Amino acid sequence: MTEHPASELAITMAHLMLPKDGNPMGFVHGGAVAKYIDEAAAVVASRHARCMVVTRCFDNLEFHNHVAIGNLLLLKASLNMVGRTSMEIGVRVEEEELTSGRVNHIASAYLTFVALDAKGLPRPVPQALFQTPAEQRRNKDALKRRQHRLAAPEKEY
Repeated sequence: MTEHPASELAITMAHLMLPKDGNPMGFVHGGAVAKYIDEAAAVVASRHARCMVVTRCFDNLEFHNHVAIGNLLLLKASLNMVGRTSMEIGVRVEEEELTSGRVNHIASAYLTFVALDAKGLPRPVPQALFQTPAEQRRNKDALKRRQHRLAAPEKEY
């Protein structure tokens, strides 16, 4: 497995928000935004691992603004951290008003994905190179979040 720069995996996805995504008030459902966040993060994780991946954890989704129907939802996803079989992906969500060009920060989220082999079992993933100051900061922050998650007691369902 060869290492490659995290910057090669970053993506921006755009979705036009249509009435099917919204509520009677003309705003997009939070669940629709969460679905698009998960999809953008899964693309980055799959591109890195080059295998099937599953969402293990969806952390810290807090909405700062709402999204209006008819505007563009922009999802900027990047690889933040790589473990042995898991990866943290950060997603920044923005709304672009198509009529004015104004961009609003909507939310940010961190998702952990696990790479799976053909039998559905966790498999190792390649390491990544975090080269820019921003990538190194995101990696350092992700390692802290990982330590916090691992230190938390297991939840029973």
